[in-house]
Amino acid sequence: MVGGGQLARMTHQAGIALGVDFRVLAGTPADSAARVAGDVYLGDDRGRADLLAFAKGCDVLTFDHEHVPQPVLRELAEAGAVLRPGPDALRHAQDKLVMRTRLTELGAPCPRWREVAELGHVTDFAARTGWPVVLKAARGGYDGKGVWVVDDAAEAAAVVERAAQEGVPLLVEEKVAFRRELAVQVARSPYGQVAAYPVVETVQRDGICHEVVAPAPGLSEERAVAAQQLAIELAAALDVVGMLAVELFETDTGIVVNELAMRPHNSGHWTIDGACTSQFEQHLRAVLDLPLGSPRTVAPYTVMANLLGGDDPHVFNRYIHVMARDPELKIHFYGKEVRPGRKIGHVTVVGDDPADLLERARNAAAYLKGDPQ
Repeated sequence: MVGGGQLARMTHQAGIALGVDFRVLAGTPADSAARVAGDVYLGDDRGRADLLAFAKGCDVLTFDHEHVPQPVLRELAEAGAVLRPGPDALRHAQDKLVMRTRLTELGAPCPRWREVAELGHVTDFAARTGWPVVLKAARGGYDGKGVWVVDDAAEAAAVVERAAQEGVPLLVEEKVAFRRELAVQVARSPYGQVAAYPVVETVQRDGICHEVVAPAPGLSEERAVAAQQLAIELAAALDVVGMLAVELFETDTGIVVNELAMRPHNSGHWTIDGACTSQFEQHLRAVLDLPLGSPRTVAPYTVMANLLGGDDPHVFNRYIHVMARDPELKIHFYGKEVRPGRKIGHVTVVGDDPADLLERARNAAAYLKGDPQ
């Protein structure tokens, strides 16, 4: 797996039970996955030389991020490396202009959008859709970075000017009036087998996922099936191998595609404790072309809350209290240095009442951060 973050760490954990020899390309020995994996290659996880050396001896290469440049991906493929997902699929997760163009061609439900080369493109677009509009960096954004909601031409001008100075391509999208944010994950193998997880509700604040409720409460069966079918169709059309996460807006009239990720995803961390097969095991099964596991849930509801670092780095001083207060709660730490606002882990709890589960998960996450509710 290319990248030594928490996704690689949790994929490695899933690989232990499968008997998979798991090699990680990490930037430093302190990276999340490098702390636990037995086979660690230290190097630049976006650099040509290190990736070519890393790939030697690997049966399959997969990724815990989308940041390997396309020319490097294609050179790896030409050198005989098996990449899952492949370069053509990954382009749609790396470049929002490529993604929006292809989704529009496929007839997938998307916000209205256009490419931006100058301020006039934004103002003309806003004249049709109304302000505010959403400006996005076509490449390199994550966790809310590279996304700007602008209320008028003056705010748009500042973003367009800065992007031009930095050589960042932009697109503009309408600001969707949504009820809530949803996500659906599917796995697809080279054989063509697919498995779809339940549609979940995600709670985003400042561009960061804070909570996930699985399945999404109150979502009609018709709309849930439509979202799963859409994700399956996109996985096939884009030739995704492995996990595909489709982030969605639920509106009064249906669902709209917001973002794509071709790897395990934050919206699927709940599956470790809440599904028969975790997204991490499923990703390994898919990229190794093994039969896929059941995505069935183990309880009526599962709630996951991200643990964000606070001002007090001594998180383990509060660990025992949380475990003693709620013995059914599961805590997952990523082995990362605590910094304010940084994702350092997550908590999960399963049961029958989503309101109760949310309260318990929120209390645990807040206490571990150092902000007891």
